[in-house]
Amino acid sequence: MAMNSEKTGVFDAASLQQARCRDCGGVGELRIDSENINEHFEVEKQTVITPCAGCGGTGFVPAG
Repeated sequence: MAMNSEKTGVFDAASLQQARCRDCGGVGELRIDSENINEHFEVEKQTVITPCAGCGGTGFVPAG
């Protein structure tokens, strides 16, 4: 019976040798800080987290 690597947590150690994405630094997501001023003249700060478009959220440079 073949084991499903997704359930067991097994990964390919060779993938650790891949080049990390320079856009996200290898984390797979981009964090964008923004500030807005509301109607009461108060500063509202928030961080927008989005998947990195350069690596597709993997953190590594796509092979190609």
